[in-house]
Amino acid sequence: MMEWIRAGTAWEPVSLIVLLLLLVSLLQGMRRGASGSARRLFFFVWDGILLIVCLVLAGKIAGSLSPLAADWLSGHVNVPQKEMGATSQAWYTFITSLRDFALLRYGILFLLSYLLLRLAASFLAPLLETLFASRQQRGRHESMERLPGGRAASRAAGAVFGTVHGAGRAFVFVAALFIYVSLAPNGLWTGLIQQSPLYMKASDVLEPVAGDMLDGRGPVLAEAVQEEFQNVLQRKYEIIDYNIPTDIEQAALQITKDKSSDEDKARALYDWLGSRIAYDWDKANNYVDNGVWKEQNPEETFATRKGVCIDVARLYAVMARASGLDVKVVTGTGLDGRGGSGPHAWNEVKIGGDGGTWIPLDATWASSGDWFNPVDFDKTHIRAV
Repeated sequence: MMEWIRAGTAWEPVSLIVLLLLLVSLLQGMRRGASGSARRLFFFVWDGILLIVCLVLAGKIAGSLSPLAADWLSGHVNVPQKEMGATSQAWYTFITSLRDFALLRYGILFLLSYLLLRLAASFLAPLLETLFASRQQRGRHESMERLPGGRAASRAAGAVFGTVHGAGRAFVFVAALFIYVSLAPNGLWTGLIQQSPLYMKASDVLEPVAGDMLDGRGPVLAEAVQEEFQNVLQRKYEIIDYNIPTDIEQAALQITKDKSSDEDKARALYDWLGSRIAYDWDKANNYVDNGVWKEQNPEETFATRKGVCIDVARLYAVMARASGLDVKVVTGTGLDGRGGSGPHAWNEVKIGGDGGTWIPLDATWASSGDWFNPVDFDKTHIRAV
């Protein structure tokens, strides 16, 4: 116990917040008295139990509904092959991401399930309030505060209840820190949290309970969330360019007509764009020097035969889809190997059908070497996270 007291009285942020929670709860307990503080404590415990139950049920519901939702969306979501406004682009980006990205779909279903469960459970609160009120009706019993010295006794009891309530609040706060540190070991303020003696004492208690569940999953989950978020951002290019102009479609089919495998088709399109689309230095310099960005669609890039990396990547994606390939536009940072770097865009294409693999390629850099699925591609192309 003395070790906990020494850890709790250390002058650092975690301990100070815990002490503040205890002090505020104690003062609230004294102000409310025994009956009011007991009521607040009861509802705090009840809400904690309700939170856990709703979280568990929401997880099970989301897990059961996710594959059903994916199947339903696959059969009912069809992106129109025409130019769309900003609102339509945002809607189809969201709905197709919900259809195709499992983690996003699970997260949305989990949140909706949890909110609905909490809404349903909220109807129990008036019933509990009625039960409390019925026990405190005038005439049923003599109020503690009416007895000699009762007001002081009520405040003292309220202070005890308030302190217990504060301890519960502090536990929830430290548990939230523990989950945050476990899921984001390199996150903001993680080092500061781990320097807290009180947090370290509490983590020794929490580790046997939740450690096995969270150990090693934090970085994996964080990486999965970042990747899913990046997939959603990249999906917008697919929606914007979903409509394939006839001239681009005909050119893509002509380029790949003699190619039988996905890889051969992807390579043929890479060679074609890499040798025919010139880098638009005027556009790039105008953005760097003057902050002026000229947005252009794949049809304009195809017609003018010039563009910057994002323009080349978008045109490649349209031509690849016209050829029956699954393709992505990837954004991030390009490294030139000489210490220079800057914003960049490239593609990933799927070869081998449904059970195949995604390979990277960079048609913008084709004039400087072979950037079709080379070894160590990820050392010069860093995906945005």
